[in-house]
Parts: sequence; structure tokens; C-alpha cells
Amino acid sequence: MDKKKKRFYVRTLILAILVVAIGYTIYTTATKDEVRLLKVGAEAPDFSLVDLNGQTHRLSDYKGKGVMLNFWGTWCKPCKKEMPAMNNQYKVFKDQGIEVLSINQAQTVFEVENFISDFDLKFPVVIDKTKSVTRAYNVNNLPASIFIDPTGKVVRVHEGELTEEMLAEFFSSIKPE
Repeated sequence: MDKKKKRFYVRTLILAILVVAIGYTIYTTATKDEVRLLKVGAEAPDFSLVDLNGQTHRLSDYKGKGVMLNFWGTWCKPCKKEMPAMNNQYKVFKDQGIEVLSINQAQTVFEVENFISDFDLKFPVVIDKTKSVTRAYNVNNLPASIFIDPTGKVVRVHEGELTEEMLAEFFSSIKPE
């Protein structure tokens, strides 16, 4: 085979590989938004994370209670805006079988402690250091909240800031009977 034909085949092969790679990138980008946090009605994946006091929180330990998982970051403005409302509604609903588990996105203990102190948070705060829980719940945007009924089923998935009115409604929907 002469050099020109060999060069032609190598270039064609490289071009084909590039076309496939670009096609794959376009496809995954176009379908990325279709991946939802979690389907309503699905069993919430169990996990175990440690809070800043060293206490382990396992989702399965909260069976029989309504649970809100809230994924957030200290840099996230809507996260900061919803924390006072979340704190207020937690105080109202905690004696009615509602638990809030606040899951920070792999930030330092120092940053999280300052945030907790600034907002005087009363619910457990854990740090997802490896983002394994974040991946299990397919969380891409913050804040993200998942509401789980007492049987462990996901009843609501919410991306974006929550108001006090929304929290009151959502907590009422997952209260144990």
C-alpha cells in the first residue's frame, strides 16, 4: 500500500472517531436534563453520613417518620434564603414526626460550622464529603429537597428555593398518621 492510501485510511479512521465522540457528547448533553433527582414513588436509597458532632445518621433509622433531605452549599444564595424558613418549619413539625436532614456538598467543617452558627440551625447537618449520597439521588442543582414518607417512599422532589408556605404544605403531606 502506498503512503497516500495509508495516510487516507488513518485520517478517515481519526475523523470517524472524532465524529463518534462529538455525537456522543451532543447526545449526553441533550439527554442530561432528562435525569431527574429521583422518581416519585421510588424507594429512597439508604445512606449513612456523620454530622459535625460525630453522630451517624442513616436514612433507614428514620423509618416511620416523614423525612426531608435538603442538599445545599454555603455558596448557594437560594440555599441561604431558604434556611430560615426551613428552620422555622422544622421547629413547628419536629414534634409531629418530621425530620430534616441537611446534606452539605463536600465543604470544609469550618465553612459548615460557620453557616450553621449564622443561621442557628436546629436540625441535623451532615457533610457528603465524597458526594456519594448526592450521586445516589442524582442531585445536579442546589438547593434540592426530597420529601420521603414514613414508609421510605419518595413523595416529592423539589429543585430550587423553598418558602415557608411550601415547606408547611410539603411537611404536612409526609407527616405520619
